[in-house]
Amino acid sequence: MTQVKVRDLLIGNDRPLTVIAGPCQLESEDHAQMIAGRMKEACDAAGAQYIFKASYDKANRTSLSGRRGLGIEAGLKVLQSVARANDVPVLTDVHTEAQCAAAAEVADVLQIPAFLCRQTDMLLAAGETGRAVNVKKGQFLAPWEMGNIVEKIESTGNNRILLTERGTSFGYNTLVADMRALPQMAATGYPVVMDATHSVQQPGGRGGSSGGQREFAPLMARAAAAIGVAAVFIETHEDPDNAPSDGPNMVYLDQMPRLIATLMKFDALAKDHPLTF
Repeated sequence: MTQVKVRDLLIGNDRPLTVIAGPCQLESEDHAQMIAGRMKEACDAAGAQYIFKASYDKANRTSLSGRRGLGIEAGLKVLQSVARANDVPVLTDVHTEAQCAAAAEVADVLQIPAFLCRQTDMLLAAGETGRAVNVKKGQFLAPWEMGNIVEKIESTGNNRILLTERGTSFGYNTLVADMRALPQMAATGYPVVMDATHSVQQPGGRGGSSGGQREFAPLMARAAAAIGVAAVFIETHEDPDNAPSDGPNMVYLDQMPRLIATLMKFDALAKDHPLTF
């Protein structure tokens, strides 16, 4: 079973839980620092490993008028500042092959968005940076198809790979999360991440933007932790209803400490009594 090193963290399906959390998109340096600081404090208190996440660009907004973020140049400066001030690894999305090398100068983990997960050139460009690569499983893929994606990244000589479950398309504007996908993806030998907030998203559900059911995000996180995964991915914001993107499925920041403490209890039980398939 592969364990992926990210700075001082060791991430694996048989390792204590890692929390990947932050706002959907970067809004300002002060805002990012605030969330990173509070999340690190909560994770430290609960004994969880922590990676800060935020996107410098939301390139797949539902509507042309949707706010996209700070952009790559300003966004990477903010991420670098957050990493230094809080001594935490940072994760961000990349959207084109050309962005991979630039983002890798700052980000510890490059994330391949679900819509791009089968784009060979994207996977190769991300893998060639040598950074850890987190691939979100497309809403259109079966979990066992992730093996093909793994092979593409491995072909670059990079085996620092994370695989994220974020739900599967089910009719219009709806996703379902099949928890069988977690051990099925773990069969690749790589760490598996559960995206608890995007799995309760309702893509395009508001016509010009996506909806969501944030009340079910903790349920998804708890279920995944009880199965035993390497990490949970949770977007969080102090005022989700006024966030520039993905507000309906983000967890309130003040609810995160209790949720993380609970997840660590589920994680300890799961890791003490691992399931075999």
